[in-house]
Amino acid sequence: MAKDPRSIAVFGLLGVILAIHWITFFHAIQVSSVAVGLLSFSTFPVFTALIEPWWFDERRRVIDMVTALLVFSGLAIMVYPVPAGGQVLKGALWGTVAGFTFAILSLLNRKWVRDYPPVTIAFMQNGFAALFLLPLALARGGSVSAGQMGLLVLLGVVCTALSHALFIRGLTFLRAQLASIIACLEPLYGIVFAYLLLDERPSLQTLAGGAVILVTTFLAMVHRVRV
Repeated sequence: MAKDPRSIAVFGLLGVILAIHWITFFHAIQVSSVAVGLLSFSTFPVFTALIEPWWFDERRRVIDMVTALLVFSGLAIMVYPVPAGGQVLKGALWGTVAGFTFAILSLLNRKWVRDYPPVTIAFMQNGFAALFLLPLALARGGSVSAGQMGLLVLLGVVCTALSHALFIRGLTFLRAQLASIIACLEPLYGIVFAYLLLDERPSLQTLAGGAVILVTTFLAMVHRVRV
C-alpha cells in the first residue's frame, strides 16, 4: 500500500482521471447510444500510440499519424451530416474525451505497475475516484431502488473494479498498445449486448464509421507490436 505523500498524491490524480473517464464515458452513452459511446471511446488506442513513444522515450512512427487521421475520419463518418447539437455528435465528442482520459490512465498505470501490485493500484484509483464522485452524487440526490442498487453493485464490482484490476495486471506482461488492441473488442460485444438487452440498433452510418475506427486501430496496433 502506498504510504509516502508523493505516491498518495499520484494515486489521487489517477483517481480523478478515472472519475473523469467514467463521467464522460457514461454521459456519451446517455446522450447518444451504446454504439456511439463505445466506438468513439475506441479512439483511446490511437491516443496511446501517439503519446506512449513521447512519454517513454520510444521511437516515433509515421504510421501513428496516419492511423490518427483515419480513426478521426471514422468519427467524421459517424457524425456527418448530423447538426451541431445532434445527439450522435455529442456522444462522439464525449466518447472521444473518455478515450483520451483512458489512454492517459493506461500510460500512467504502465509506469506505476512496476512499483505496486495491480490490485493496490486498482484499489487506490477506484477509492480516490469514489471520493471525488461522492459529493457530486450526493448533490444530485434522487432515490435508488433495491434492484437498481444490486445492478449498480454488479456494475461497480464485476464490470468496473474487477475488469480494471485485470487490465492493470495485463500491463505487467504487455505494452499498453497491445493491451489496447485487446480492449478494442469491447465495442463489438457491447453493441451485441445492447441489441439483445436494450433492442438498440445502431445506424448503418454509425457502423460504417465504427468499422473504420476499429479496423484501422487494430491493424495499426498489430503493426506496432510486431516491429
